[in-house]
Amino acid sequence: MKTTVNRLKEIPEFQSVPEDQLQWLVEKGELQKYDKGDYAFKKGDTINQMSIVLEGKIEIRLEQNGNLKTLGVIVKNEVTGTLPFSRLSSAIGYGEVIEDATALVLDKSYFKEMVSKHYELTETLVHHMTSRVREFTRFNVQSEKMMALGKLSAGLAHELNNPASAMLRSAKALKDHLANVPDKFKKIISVKASEETIDKINDILFSNITNKPQNNMKLIERNQKEEELEEWLEDHGVDNAYELTETLLDFCMGIPEMEEIYNAGSSENFPQTIGWIENVLTTEKMVDEIEEASNRISDLIKSIKSYTHMDRAPEKMKANVHKGIKSTLTMLNHKLKQKNIQVIKDFKEGLPEAMLYISEMNQVWTNLIDNAIDAMDDNGILKISTEVENGNIKIQIVDNGSGIPEEHLPKIFDPFFTTKSIGKGTGMGLEVVHRIIQQHEGDIRVNSKKGETIFTICIPID
Repeated sequence: MKTTVNRLKEIPEFQSVPEDQLQWLVEKGELQKYDKGDYAFKKGDTINQMSIVLEGKIEIRLEQNGNLKTLGVIVKNEVTGTLPFSRLSSAIGYGEVIEDATALVLDKSYFKEMVSKHYELTETLVHHMTSRVREFTRFNVQSEKMMALGKLSAGLAHELNNPASAMLRSAKALKDHLANVPDKFKKIISVKASEETIDKINDILFSNITNKPQNNMKLIERNQKEEELEEWLEDHGVDNAYELTETLLDFCMGIPEMEEIYNAGSSENFPQTIGWIENVLTTEKMVDEIEEASNRISDLIKSIKSYTHMDRAPEKMKANVHKGIKSTLTMLNHKLKQKNIQVIKDFKEGLPEAMLYISEMNQVWTNLIDNAIDAMDDNGILKISTEVENGNIKIQIVDNGSGIPEEHLPKIFDPFFTTKSIGKGTGMGLEVVHRIIQQHEGDIRVNSKKGETIFTICIPID
């Protein structure tokens, strides 16, 4: 197959390029053939030539999370490889030939001559490079968002599973418990007591339910109290005392309360009375558990809405950064708990609101806090502080992790740069953070050494 000027004219990008420049490209270039299954390039290969695919197809794949993800397919009439003014020096992915291919390749050693003598050809290739970078960046930004979404989804599933399981357990236990109520009702209905006695027992019971005291007993003290209460109940005619003590002590109803109830009515009715009291307290306890689990789910949903800002238009508006940071911590709570990381919040009271793109700023908090968690060992310390400084809101996120090597600090906000291992990141996280902060006319800086990494963000108040 011979390359001609007319063949290159079939390529849309080259239709406006003068023929003498295309002739130069034909003369300086070489034909290269690839069989199906070959690799035109592999990750890490030096890229030192431009390729114009004349026939065939080459599939581009990037490595993400340990798997190869298809970025796209280079087909007939497309330009790939390095281009004039491109800083691409090595392949960041794989190019597998999926259909026998032929390409016209030009070694980069000719680029200096091309730039100095063939303006229209150079201009066309530079425009092509700009479009390629824009498409590649869009893909990687989307990939970064999907990775963040995956992390948050896993965390939410974990956080929602606990209260949902608790509700299910409590609802089932409550159903079983209520099945026994008719038998207990028979026993209590047979009790003969004065109205004064009933009122006094009700006052004691519902006072402890309404004003439920906090049970702060330690385990040893609790076990001792249960043994003492069980013994006391058995001495006063209660046969199944061991089944009652746990619930009674949950509501801080110990021996003093039992004596008060015992003295309020006849001794022969005491076992039935205590059985009824325990029954009421058990029902109350299960309803409390269901309510607490429901509140946890409700709080999580509020945090999700606050984090995603799904109920508002995507525009700048006055907002408090504390709310976004707290929502982000809720979203990442599962990771914090996995590593037993202590979070210290040093938030300035009365912090003024700033004009923010709220969803975008939440992306900033997610990337920075998630990176800090990854950098720390178990039992690490994460400190987040806020203050007002020179008309800006200043936020600092500090972790006591492994730190960032000094030689990497100047490059951490560059696109595609990452210190994480293969599959752990796209290298777009901090580049996205930097871009969002610039979008807010703010500033972000980093200082790092082993045991202390500080990200400082300044956002203008007005």
